Amino acid sequence: MREVYFLSDFGLADPYAAVVKAVMRQVAPGLAVHDLAHNLPPGDLRRASYILYESVPYLPRGAVVLAVVDPGVGSSRRAVLVLGERLFYVAPDNGLLTLAYLQDPPKKAYLLEDPAYHLPRKSSTFHGRDVFGPVAAHLAAGVEPQRFGPELPVRELLRLPIHLSFGRQGEVLTFDRFGNAITTLLTTPAQIRGKAVCIRYHRIPVATHYAEVPVGAALAYIGSAGLLELAVHLGNAREQLGLREGDPVELCEDRWD
Repeated sequence: MREVYFLSDFGLADPYAAVVKAVMRQVAPGLAVHDLAHNLPPGDLRRASYILYESVPYLPRGAVVLAVVDPGVGSSRRAVLVLGERLFYVAPDNGLLTLAYLQDPPKKAYLLEDPAYHLPRKSSTFHGRDVFGPVAAHLAAGVEPQRFGPELPVRELLRLPIHLSFGRQGEVLTFDRFGNAITTLLTTPAQIRGKAVCIRYHRIPVATHYAEVPVGAALAYIGSAGLLELAVHLGNAREQLGLREGDPVELCEDRWD
């Protein structure tokens, strides 16, 4: 039986994530379900997409990723099963898999239209429980992907307008729970050596780790996913520097001209 890795914005103050896991284990007794994250800001597709980008390379081949961040639940948005080169993805087709596709390119996709693999009574607001969870469990238990519904050309899968780049200019993609700003710039130590990062009215020096700058000082560094990040040592860059998603970011010279 395949393992399932579960991402949602359901939080932990409500029973939603636990109910989805309970439903999956009724479909597939003994199923191993691992939590990727549940305390995302509600409906934050960019944050969800980044979490998958960071996680996907480390998940075991053949695992099922259940990703439910679904602000369009109950609407005409599609529910899909995507077969990547390494992993299976069960999710709404709303762009949250955008960055996962960069790590694990999609090979085939299917619409989740066969009600035989859904709960008998389907609500209009909780497809994580009624559709996505049951499908993920059936898939993990060995049901063939084509059984869930008709094939969808992978070129029709929705993608968010997020562009990762090795260039000098990018933007703030999202923030982690510490308030660190994760940008769209893919970087190497050689590329950022002798540089600073310009964002809003700030010119932030490049460092290799937090303690390289004084407490309360800002720094830029290569994060664990290979993307340029901005932080404040023992502080919150989002709040203290007044940063927002989409803010332009540029590599600049480490001096004032």
